[in-house]
Amino acid sequence: MRHFVIVGILVVLLASLTYIGLNAIGLMPVAASAQAVPIDWLWNWQVVAMSFLFSLIVVPMGYSLIVFRRKKGDTTDAVHVEGNTNLEIAWTVLPLFLVMIFAYMGAYSLGEVMRVDPNATVIKVKARQFAWTFEYPDSGVVSTELHLPIDKQVVLKMESEDVIHSFWVPEFRVKQDVVPGRVTEYRITPTLVGAFKVRCSELCGTSHSYMEAPVVVSETANFDKWIVEQQAIAEAAKTPEGQGKLLSISNGCVGCHSVTGTSLPTAPTWFGIYGSQVKLADGSTVTVDDAFISESILNPKAKEVEGYSPTIMPPYTLTDEEIANIIAYIKTLK
Repeated sequence: MRHFVIVGILVVLLASLTYIGLNAIGLMPVAASAQAVPIDWLWNWQVVAMSFLFSLIVVPMGYSLIVFRRKKGDTTDAVHVEGNTNLEIAWTVLPLFLVMIFAYMGAYSLGEVMRVDPNATVIKVKARQFAWTFEYPDSGVVSTELHLPIDKQVVLKMESEDVIHSFWVPEFRVKQDVVPGRVTEYRITPTLVGAFKVRCSELCGTSHSYMEAPVVVSETANFDKWIVEQQAIAEAAKTPEGQGKLLSISNGCVGCHSVTGTSLPTAPTWFGIYGSQVKLADGSTVTVDDAFISESILNPKAKEVEGYSPTIMPPYTLTDEEIANIIAYIKTLK
């Protein structure tokens, strides 16, 4: 009995230290949504269970190796044990109840995460290799940044234009696949003002790791102000240059092509490129003019720029007017 008491005390002690240690190293990022609360609650109980089970295995094993090790010179046989029916029943029934309890907790957590607010704001999300585009149907705004109001549920209706992607903001906890030919929903209620980042967590191609977009959570007044500003920008964008800018956003062009001169590994920057000379993968040089840009949009593999071969850009089907508008926008980037 003395050994059982000692082992029991050591199990509790090691389990407590393991749990405290795991919490201290910060396994989870900051929680920034209402959905993160039930997820973190379930995760916390799972850490408790893992700490206890880890200790329940390690402590008796270590204790036995130290206390019951064969003494020097002892050549006698150990006590022969046939089995213990009560112990076998216990380690079958108790884990069964534990699994059922965690199944209930998981179902409860999932129910809280998927709870529907009938007044949720709808935002449409388009995913493509390798960019995100966000459309706000109530206001007609299209952006490469996801802006969300705090403490209000938002439902993202997400579509993929090519392969399977996965929408994931670690601080929101929830993750949802974006599948071609389907509209998948992602419900989130932000609870923390700040800047975050959406990542694609499904391997989707050569530049998968660069498929990110800013997520901005702001007070309702600031969110409404941003919407008004974007509407004003859209209204002013009725020129060919403005239309080209909107097309470059809605088609995901600016997800791969920088417009500020910053060098991206996905595609050449558009900043200052019009009229310049660029070296192609075959060693030749070409002037970036209307014909070259138009050909690059319709048939990206026709002339691949050095350093970006093979190109990851898919061919686009755009009208002559749309292509002309994009070219007009590129000309303004100086």
